[in-house]
Amino acid sequence: MITLRGVTKRFGTQVVLDRFDLDIEEGVVTAVTGPNGSGKTTLARLLLGLSVPDEGTIDGLDGRRGAMTFQDDRLCEQLTAVGNVRLVLGSSVDPSTVATALRDVGLDGESLTKPARDLSGGQRRRVAIVRAVLADADLVVLDEPFKGLDTDAKVQVMDYVLERCAGRTVLLITHDLTEAERFGARVVTLASTGRGPDSPDAGNVTEPSR
Repeated sequence: MITLRGVTKRFGTQVVLDRFDLDIEEGVVTAVTGPNGSGKTTLARLLLGLSVPDEGTIDGLDGRRGAMTFQDDRLCEQLTAVGNVRLVLGSSVDPSTVATALRDVGLDGESLTKPARDLSGGQRRRVAIVRAVLADADLVVLDEPFKGLDTDAKVQVMDYVLERCAGRTVLLITHDLTEAERFGARVVTLASTGRGPDSPDAGNVTEPSR
């Protein structure tokens, strides 16, 4: 289990997370929802070591390998879809294995071989998802992963992620509770503080549910 206790994170005078506690269960999906500015992406970055708390502790991350889809796709524009995935996974990964995974989420034909800059938004999103899901990681963080996908594509990609992430610890950040339901996730709702660090009742409220 990953445990956060009394975690506070500030950006200048703005408190994004304030004395925040959370238990993330091993091998299950935890969905985090809440308004913009409530600290969802900040939480993701803390869990992956991309940021550090100003106060509090995070336990259970030692030796854990993480992978993430960011809200922006962060693709190398000159590389193909296959090339972008192999850039992260390593050149030892067979291109055919990557191509098969991309086909599983609806990319095929020339979309596998054209530069990322020529892919549609939905195609780019699927590349970013496959890149994270195929990584050798036991903690997978998905930050609004399905935005820009139409309904049919979203269902296809969610089913792929569910299959590939079975048994792994997943943090799903989403505004759409139907996504959390499809993943059978425990839902944690963050409330935006909207206050500066000196407010005595500034804080994030979590409301876990099943």
